[in-house]
Amino acid sequence: MAHLNKNPADKERFICIYPAFINSKKTIAEGRRIPVDKAVENPTFGEIRDVLTAVGANVIVENKLYPREWNRDVQFRGRIRVQLKKEDGSLYLEQFSSRKDIMLYVAETIPKLKTRTQKTGGGDQNVQQGEGGKKGKKKKK
Repeated sequence: MAHLNKNPADKERFICIYPAFINSKKTIAEGRRIPVDKAVENPTFGEIRDVLTAVGANVIVENKLYPREWNRDVQFRGRIRVQLKKEDGSLYLEQFSSRKDIMLYVAETIPKLKTRTQKTGGGDQNVQQGEGGKKGKKKKK
């Protein structure tokens, strides 16, 4: 019960969010904490940071790796700390009453980012065209 004596506005008391928590490619055993249909495909710590700072949350980014993450690539690095409560114990942002609310909001907002909409739109078309060309060449031979 030592945490009850600490100030909720201390950086150590901020909640932690790893990208694996909202990754649709992960299983629950691998660390996903929200339903697959609400999760995002391979989110980065930068995207999570951008979404939370845009809404006005107090965010700290740390160069940490999720313990269940077996891949040590830079893409999977990053831990985001978010302030949930003020010094007096009231909520920092009224729309976020729990860590689950924050994770669901982030997972809902990341697909709407400009970087996501541009990447998926252009990438899908190129992949489809490339596959179509290869299939056509095989049939002609």
